Amino acid sequence: MADLPPDIAALSFEEALAELESIVKRLESGATRLDDAISAYERGARLRQHCETRLKEAQIRVERIVLAPDGGVAVEPAAVE
Repeated sequence: MADLPPDIAALSFEEALAELESIVKRLESGATRLDDAISAYERGARLRQHCETRLKEAQIRVERIVLAPDGGVAVEPAAVE
């Protein structure tokens, strides 16, 4: 996330997603000046990148519970696609 502005990098996934949704609504309304729309689009692209990175990080950390060959329960990393 080194190429993200510090204010975006500091956002949680939920905060970034909420801001991205707000930007999309503003752009879809069509009531934004062209220069503002371009700036909002660029920020939205960075927010999307941040959200995707956060999701990938979370997916790597997720573990799944499996039944071990001896009948016990074990934990292993989830498959990451």
